[in-house]
Amino acid sequence: MTKLIEPLKPLVILPGTVEQIIPENSFTPEKVEISVGNAEHLYREIRIENTLRDENGTKVGLKPGAHVEVTIESRKEETESKK
Repeated sequence: MTKLIEPLKPLVILPGTVEQIIPENSFTPEKVEISVGNAEHLYREIRIENTLRDENGTKVGLKPGAHVEVTIESRKEETESKK
């Protein structure tokens, strides 16, 4: 059986640090605020739900101060050459 290999997607990986945990409330789940090191000052923080899965499929959450990588990728047809 031949396995097709997906061509590499254009991507960038940025370093980040978990700055704070935002507790859940009756309207939203627990969130984590991540500071993205190479982003512009006013756009540096992102917030996502603090639910990840480990290699066994068990739910885990990030801790304050954790070092993370933020990956941004796209399909090739959704990018253009830069000079």
